[in-house]
Amino acid sequence: MLEMVRGFSCYIRVHKALARSQTSRVFTQYRRYIHGREFTEEELTNKSKDHVFEPENNKCSMLRSPILSGNPDCNAEPNPTLCAHLVERNDFDETEPREDGEEISGGGYKNLDVSDDDEEWDDEGEGDDEDDFRVLDLFDRNKQPKEGTKRVEEVEEDVFRHPLVREICRLIDRRSAWNPKLEGDLRHLLRSLKPRHVCAVLRSQADERVALNFFYWADRQWRYRHDTEVYYAMLEVLSKTKLCQGAKRILRLMARRGIERRPEAFGYVMVSYSRAGKLRSAMRVLNLMQKAGCEPDSSICNTAIHVLVMANQLEKALRFLDRMQRVGITPNVVTYNCLIKGFCDVHRVEDALELIDEMPHKGCSPDKISYYTVMCYFCKEKRTKEVKALLEKMTKDGSLLPDQVTYNTLIHMLSKHGHGDDALIFLREAEQEGFRVDKVGYSAVVHSFCQEGRMDRAKEIVNEMFLKGCIPDVVTYTAIINGFCRIGKVDQAKKMLDQMYKHGCKPNTVSHTTLLNGLCRSGNSFEARQMMNMSEEEWWTPNAITYSVVMHGLRREGKLVEAYDLVREMIEKGFFPTSIEINLLIQSFCREGKAGEAKKFLEECLSKGCAVNVVNFTTVIHGFCQEDNLEAALSLLDDMYLINKHPDVVTYTTVIDSLGKKGRLEEATELTKKMLNRGLVPSPVTYRTVIHRYCQKGRVEDLLKLLEKMLSRQEFRTAYNQVIEKLCTFGNLDEAYKLLGKVLRTASRIDAGTCHMLMESYLEKGTPLLSYKVACRMFNRNLIPDLKLCKKVRERLISEGNSKEADRLMILFVERGLLSPQYQ
Repeated sequence: MLEMVRGFSCYIRVHKALARSQTSRVFTQYRRYIHGREFTEEELTNKSKDHVFEPENNKCSMLRSPILSGNPDCNAEPNPTLCAHLVERNDFDETEPREDGEEISGGGYKNLDVSDDDEEWDDEGEGDDEDDFRVLDLFDRNKQPKEGTKRVEEVEEDVFRHPLVREICRLIDRRSAWNPKLEGDLRHLLRSLKPRHVCAVLRSQADERVALNFFYWADRQWRYRHDTEVYYAMLEVLSKTKLCQGAKRILRLMARRGIERRPEAFGYVMVSYSRAGKLRSAMRVLNLMQKAGCEPDSSICNTAIHVLVMANQLEKALRFLDRMQRVGITPNVVTYNCLIKGFCDVHRVEDALELIDEMPHKGCSPDKISYYTVMCYFCKEKRTKEVKALLEKMTKDGSLLPDQVTYNTLIHMLSKHGHGDDALIFLREAEQEGFRVDKVGYSAVVHSFCQEGRMDRAKEIVNEMFLKGCIPDVVTYTAIINGFCRIGKVDQAKKMLDQMYKHGCKPNTVSHTTLLNGLCRSGNSFEARQMMNMSEEEWWTPNAITYSVVMHGLRREGKLVEAYDLVREMIEKGFFPTSIEINLLIQSFCREGKAGEAKKFLEECLSKGCAVNVVNFTTVIHGFCQEDNLEAALSLLDDMYLINKHPDVVTYTTVIDSLGKKGRLEEATELTKKMLNRGLVPSPVTYRTVIHRYCQKGRVEDLLKLLEKMLSRQEFRTAYNQVIEKLCTFGNLDEAYKLLGKVLRTASRIDAGTCHMLMESYLEKGTPLLSYKVACRMFNRNLIPDLKLCKKVRERLISEGNSKEADRLMILFVERGLLSPQYQ
């Protein structure tokens, strides 16, 4: 009912927009996307005069019927591109699409699934280097660099402590209790902010999705427009995440607002796509940059090389370097450092050292980062001799003296990779050279020993710190607590937490969370829950990780009700569980046979604005199927369309399997066709499921018809092989033999295995003559049967008086030189 009310309100907004002047911008957009074409000025004028506009084929009903009907037809869903554009143009002044589907509106945070309207960006196929590198042709080597271009300034630390910034961050943190009054307060404060304050707000958000949400909301407010600096700050924030779609939309918004898009703007988008694992889309940003007429510089080239290196495309990065040099862009030390890292990532450290040697001859001397990159590789491989040799080389050839940063880097890298003893050697060497290693370096070594479970050695280092006047901090103690918890000595970890107070070191949230994790791992999640309840008295505040740790502890112990209550409390405190955490709890409910409780939990997470995805719905549907509650599973499948969470192939396969198991093959067939009509490609699991269920029920003809439609979407090589093998399993050998011709068309090893299975099935059934026919058909397709199997067939043929066929079978082997002529 709630979804119907929301849908009706959406319809009312569309109706009001259509009631405006028909020459308005929103109505022009509406007509364009309904008809699928642009209108001429004359057509627009004529339709305005008539005051009547009827979409062709009455497509306007697509916006109305699914919303008002109780059981909507999913094939008559609204045009997602139209809806996205209506929202994006602010004519409804309601929402702005976001990366994760959340929005800010007068009523709070809701869920909205926004489809990508530029799918070619996300095509991950192989591309041509020329297409990716074409932007370099825009470089003008004779052009003087621009001066006075406004750059994004770094936000000063004092700005983060500004009262306006802190108050806005406080209001944003209360988004779970969003109401018109809070939005009014936020709107009032927004008009008093300067660009640097808005940048500070964006950078202060722990969740970048919330920052993007705030950016969209502020951009829609009356008498406010983001400064150029804010756009670049938002892109910088998104470049540190996988929210590539959000970064792309910001870039488009800059173009619509007439804001200059410099190369670094495109670079931020490239990095975001790279973090999302979409190399093809990341490189296509260069094509977009070319269309925008933005001239490349060394920064965007370095970004491109960095993206290629991170995607393990080192050879392509080298070709890009060659191309940029040919057009006149000179590589700098950042360029070469990216390539050095690329060489180290693919274990070509010799090439990395060779590049360092060549850099001075190319007019670019290596810096310390060049050497540090190779040193880090040696530290990871525990090659301390090479590290020392490279230190000497850095001093001799590069005139770069090792300093405090050098030794700290080596200590941290060795400790990170579990080489605590070697890290301690460099720590001693640093002290001998006159450098004072601080508590950070010591803590790294302590952490390494604790990770290995060597708590006695870690204690010795801590005592040494006290003797040298280097007082351990909360990081050091937390590492020891974690070490005790890892080896199961939770009581020692508790004592260490008490000692922190004695030494004047107050435990923080990480310290308590580490201890809580140890308690949950040892099966004491109830005690961990009690410690959380005492957090206010002990002056520490649980964070999202704290709640997650205890929730998983309760879940592992089967205390699902307590875990459910903890998630509720977590959401009330403004911490939202991830989709993975939600799914783990849903799985626990389903394993206990409580799919109904899992659905209730899922709906509550959805209503609170948590990041619920298709996998969560699929898990609940699978739970219902396990309980043989198909009606509930089908109902939830329909609900997914209502909230714009489109099922994937796994969801459909789960329901199809359950329908087939119950013998409801007609419904399974219709659901499979529906999946195909929605553009989903069947997976190998889908094929196995469909084949198994139809063969089990003996519906071979219906199966073949359905397979033709499935194979028309995408070829699946072993489909008919699986059909024959399943038919053999269920004893339907006649139907299997009829399909043998489809398998023998390719004559591969997989086909030979299928034929052998059919031959063995005939032997088990006592019909060796049919096994002989299968072998002959294999020979006719130049496919050699298994000799041992054929000898069994020959023996059975002779025992049944078919010696002529038995001899003929062996002659076929002799003719091909696979058997001596003794059988002739």
